[in-house]
Amino acid sequence: MPRFDPAKVRLLCLDVDGVLTDGSVLIDDAGVETKRFFVRDGTAIRMWQRHGGMIAIITGRRGPALRHRADELGIEHLLEGVDRKGEAFDALLEALGVEAVEAAMVGDDLPDLPILERCGYPVAVADAAAEIVEAACHVTTATGGRGAVREVVELLLKAKGEWGPSVDHYRERG
Repeated sequence: MPRFDPAKVRLLCLDVDGVLTDGSVLIDDAGVETKRFFVRDGTAIRMWQRHGGMIAIITGRRGPALRHRADELGIEHLLEGVDRKGEAFDALLEALGVEAVEAAMVGDDLPDLPILERCGYPVAVADAAAEIVEAACHVTTATGGRGAVREVVELLLKAKGEWGPSVDHYRERG
């Protein structure tokens, strides 16, 4: 299987801060961390799942805000507090029976590099670090936390010929 073929992607891996969020860490006076997620990214995640796509979050941070959002979106594979993302990625592939070439990763910063260098479809968000952009086969026009994940899901579903049915799902809901 050639690398960089979006039609072959079965597993979509996402970083959180800088990909699902704009990279800001918001901590209130009580020390409670909150995150701001973009609703269109959530809609896209549900579209991906509806077409049988697997999704995983692999992040170095952890917290209840992320767990709430992952639960809300039905994301079963939440790997948080990960220090070595490459090792976590390899273990995930083995557990799911997925080849690296069948996985995409959306990243923004250096901790994502080990996955981007191994996966079949590496993606950088528009405002990613230079090393991440260099490792990517696709760079989104949207920045992290502002529709980058939505853009990637659209690209993947179009490559599979499933974008039209995804849109029709919403038309049919009236």
